[in-house]
Amino acid sequence: MKLVGNHWDNVLDCEYHKDYFKRIVAFINKEYQEREIFPPKSRILRALTLTDYDDVRVVILGQDPYHGVGEANGLAFAVSDGVKLPPSLRNIYKELYSDLGIPPAGVGNLECWAKEGVLLLNAVLTVEKDKPASHKSLGWENFTDAIIRSLNDKDSPVVFILWGNFAKGKKSLITNPKHYVIESTHPSPFSANYGFFGSKPFSKTNEFLRKNHLKEIDWHVY
Repeated sequence: MKLVGNHWDNVLDCEYHKDYFKRIVAFINKEYQEREIFPPKSRILRALTLTDYDDVRVVILGQDPYHGVGEANGLAFAVSDGVKLPPSLRNIYKELYSDLGIPPAGVGNLECWAKEGVLLLNAVLTVEKDKPASHKSLGWENFTDAIIRSLNDKDSPVVFILWGNFAKGKKSLITNPKHYVIESTHPSPFSANYGFFGSKPFSKTNEFLRKNHLKEIDWHVY
């Protein structure tokens, strides 16, 4: 089955054939016909499409897509071009400036990060309009946990950036000592002042990659 169009299809082939995944597909197909669901159907697996398995050097884990019209684009924390930057993304840019001196960008699609090897993965991949976490019980987390486990199996070192309690809950899936886990509070305005600001995840990531003779991430957004 070719759902992504790159090496991820081989990595996840076993998941595609499991009953839970077939149930998700059947439910989602019906939902897109009857309700307003985000992101656009063609972009549900966009994080995997833009960052192939072999190219992943960093994982940033989100919870579920933005639920406002035109916001979600298939990449965690990102928004489509022309959409006002959400508060969490603004805070991410503030920390990026504090950490590396990169000025805050006026755009938020983050495709440039994805192409640098940063997998911007939401644990739940779809959401109904104006209903946050509405697809939380659908089974997506079984699928995205399988993605995290597959990355844990990689021989090459990967940085896992876990922001907030939800993301930190996935730490138990990361058992390979070759990898590096960076944790802090969530960049949301409700928690950013309690450990996100000043956590320096971007410089820490590049320092780890450099020590492991891997190419650093260009964190500029354009």
